Amino acid sequence: MIVQMIADRHPLIVKNIVWQDEYETESFAQMLAQQPAMGSALIELQGDLGAGKTTFVRHLLGALGVEGRIKSPTYAVVEPYTLAVSGLNIWHFDFYRFNDPREWEEAGFRDIFASPGLKLVEWPEKAGAYLPQTDLLIHIEVLANESRSIILTAHTDTGVELLT
Repeated sequence: MIVQMIADRHPLIVKNIVWQDEYETESFAQMLAQQPAMGSALIELQGDLGAGKTTFVRHLLGALGVEGRIKSPTYAVVEPYTLAVSGLNIWHFDFYRFNDPREWEEAGFRDIFASPGLKLVEWPEKAGAYLPQTDLLIHIEVLANESRSIILTAHTDTGVELLT
């Protein structure tokens, strides 16, 4: 683990881990779901097509208590959820189909990102500088043996809370 105390968009903590299989992906999602800071976090997921971003989100949402089918927002761009027990609002975004970062602004997402709740963003680079400061960046890379190399980068105090 590398710890840095640098302001702005520089990381506060960087951790490298490996998910050997989907069970380890699910275990990590369950651990993350237990963190109190989860309810107000912005989490970005990066990785190639098929890296496991949506699979991770499905496990995380299930661990948080989302019931029923958890759909990929690739075509809808966003799938909203509200937890019945806690009232937590969750938005799962997928900006893969964006051709221009201004589409984020034109879609009216500013209000959602300013509101309380958990935001999970796949393909955040497609929204460019329009996205607010991320709390936690999860970069997923598929290795030759089909395991996943994960780089977790906390950019805020909330991100640090999620990783500790």
